[in-house]
Amino acid sequence: MKKLKIAVIGTGHLGKEHARIYSEIPEVSLVGVVDIDKNAGEAVAQRCNTKYYSSFKDILNKVDAASVVVPTKSHYEITKELLKNGIHVLVEKPMTGTVSEAEDLIKLSKETSTILQPGYIERFNPAIEAIQKLDITVKFIECHRLSPFTFRSADIGVVLDLMIHDIDIILDLSKSKVKKIDAVGVGVISDKEDIANARIQFENGCVANITASRVSFEPMRRIRLFSENSYISLDYQRQDALIYKKSPKLTLKSIDPESKGVSTITDLKNFSFGDMLKIERIKMNNQEPLRKELESFVSCINNGEQPVVSGEDGINAIKAAAIINEEIDKNLKLANVSC
Repeated sequence: MKKLKIAVIGTGHLGKEHARIYSEIPEVSLVGVVDIDKNAGEAVAQRCNTKYYSSFKDILNKVDAASVVVPTKSHYEITKELLKNGIHVLVEKPMTGTVSEAEDLIKLSKETSTILQPGYIERFNPAIEAIQKLDITVKFIECHRLSPFTFRSADIGVVLDLMIHDIDIILDLSKSKVKKIDAVGVGVISDKEDIANARIQFENGCVANITASRVSFEPMRRIRLFSENSYISLDYQRQDALIYKKSPKLTLKSIDPESKGVSTITDLKNFSFGDMLKIERIKMNNQEPLRKELESFVSCINNGEQPVVSGEDGINAIKAAAIINEEIDKNLKLANVSC
């Protein structure tokens, strides 16, 4: 079978991992890596036994596909040029910095019959994959994504830098259109928001509360899902998830506190809530999420499949992020006026 010729554009913190994994996939020929930093690019090229290029334009006639792993401000320009040349693209999150740019890329992808896959790695997290197989209707979602400041994404705020991951997951799990978004946020180190909280209400009644910070001492990546009969706690970092299923016995009617006299209600302190729950650890494989994401991208190209995360998914996340940022700006202005 003819190998798929792929290049990686950007060899920074994440780009070098794209290059490493592509160099290990049997169906792929990593024809080169691109970076404006010659030392960084050549170092990755040497480790991955491939060539270094200083400009992405040098690989346009050499590849079938490419990963775009550069700062967000350059996503649109590079991805657009690749698509125009019939090259399939996996572009790291967020797909673009604006909704209009994302719409333009989706249109171009359709016109050139190329795959445009936004890089949302959490969709390939084994815990998320396991949850998606469960038959549950989510009613409330709570997310926390906290990290120290890395100085790697100073061109965007925490909403597009970190929160965008959870926005994408929430939009996928809610199975509904957004009804209303409220949000607040503040800058601490950068001139953009470094801490943000958003509350998203969906038309089907589901509510999501998201907190993201890139000025925290300890990293945290957790999501909690509440449905009528179960509660799921997921730790992305540990790739670990627990599901708490409600026992049929767990109802106020079964406890019937109203029928008890005042003197006997105190006996409920001995009642064990834990005994009324069935706790299971969700089974999952421990494969590297980024590897699964890149292998899926390669499979889509080779087999004519649609990507797990589509361009439309990418733009939906950007639209929600844009509203969140608008709400943050509005509330900051109101706060300044009141002062």
